[in-house]
Amino acid sequence: MDTEKLEFGAHEIAQMQRFNKTLAWLPRFRIRNRVTPRLIQALLRVSQKAGTDKLRKHSLEAENIEIDAHGVRVPLRIIRPKGKARGVVLDFHGGGWVIGNPQMNDELNAGMVNACNVAVVSVDYRLAVNTPVEGLLQDCLGATRWLLGCNEFADLPVIVVGESAGGHLAAATLLGLQASPEFLQRIHGALLYYGVYDLTGSASVRAATADTLLLDGPGMVEALRQLTPDLNDAQRQQPPLSPLYGDFAGMPPALMFVGELDPLRDDTLELAARWKASAAVEVHLLPACAHGFIHFPMAMADKVLAHSRTWINLRLGARESTGERCAQLTPATR
Repeated sequence: MDTEKLEFGAHEIAQMQRFNKTLAWLPRFRIRNRVTPRLIQALLRVSQKAGTDKLRKHSLEAENIEIDAHGVRVPLRIIRPKGKARGVVLDFHGGGWVIGNPQMNDELNAGMVNACNVAVVSVDYRLAVNTPVEGLLQDCLGATRWLLGCNEFADLPVIVVGESAGGHLAAATLLGLQASPEFLQRIHGALLYYGVYDLTGSASVRAATADTLLLDGPGMVEALRQLTPDLNDAQRQQPPLSPLYGDFAGMPPALMFVGELDPLRDDTLELAARWKASAAVEVHLLPACAHGFIHFPMAMADKVLAHSRTWINLRLGARESTGERCAQLTPATR
């Protein structure tokens, strides 16, 4: 399918290409056992405790709460704007399902809070080192239902955001909401960065080589199988486990990004093609970009994030405009 284009200057692309040379020297992320992810997760939490508060420089604070989702306690991290929120961003962090937490997205989420005047609710779902991936989906769907039913955010439009494994969880959660159309209608947009949508491995994943940046190309298919060791490929392709094969009826408009050097390239492009049959999709294939590019200190990443925030504001503005028109109608004409 055709993709949209963000305009990047030759100097911006060259900057990313130089950065890629540094990435080529770094170890690739692998999921081969349960020990290494636990060690990485422990180091992540230590670094977060020792680091400075990223929210303080934005004059923001986070509240950490726990909710009950079908008998499971699910932690949430909420960052609120200084004034009244126009909407809510529901954030699913990345980390290959085995590492990560909402705090590592504080910088990105603070940018959305201030640029879009939204509250951000991040889901600290259980990780696949101890929990089957189906449990992660349960956490995310339960947290989403809580958000859509809680009094604080009643009547506010919701934008779902997911990155990498979080993109997978975001898409799977939206498919899960199809059983509750009244909830799905509250979702006004899906912003998905380089997600994993086929747990058997898309064509670009299966073709990935040892030259893949950041991710271990040759081991990706086996890593995906380790998430669901008791299933065969036909079972792994069942939605919502593999969102790519779902029915996207009722889905909200979506904005998707993936880098041309990302082995997950086909996941995003194929998802966008299927999604487009039911809702508007804007998809960007970015030159010279590897997996995880929105975290790189690069001009291209800054431009993508700025475009994402503009898109969120447009989605919220479209909702507000529709609401204002409805409010102006008389009871007889509504």
